[in-house]
Amino acid sequence: MGISKDLKLKFDNLSDEVKDRLVRMGWEDRTTFESISEQFEIQPNEFVQFMRYTLPDSNFERWRRRISQQGRLKNEKKRGFKMTRFKCSRQSVDGITKGWK
Repeated sequence: MGISKDLKLKFDNLSDEVKDRLVRMGWEDRTTFESISEQFEIQPNEFVQFMRYTLPDSNFERWRRRISQQGRLKNEKKRGFKMTRFKCSRQSVDGITKGWK
């Protein structure tokens, strides 16, 4: 299963920094598909295609299994609670977590 040329071009035009950030957001439970869509204008189905395109096959399968098992965490409507922050309370502005080595 491949991706369309337009979608591949959209992914290739993203900077490496943005790609890394998207992958990290994909693995985080606290980041919903809706917030990814709002920040990067990537729909949830496109985001799955992005993860398939970016991650090695074994990592994609592990991510996909995790998302399907814990799908309620990635979908805002199924969550049952409202997340008010995007980062840990110990995390500083530059992304470094205090108290961790």
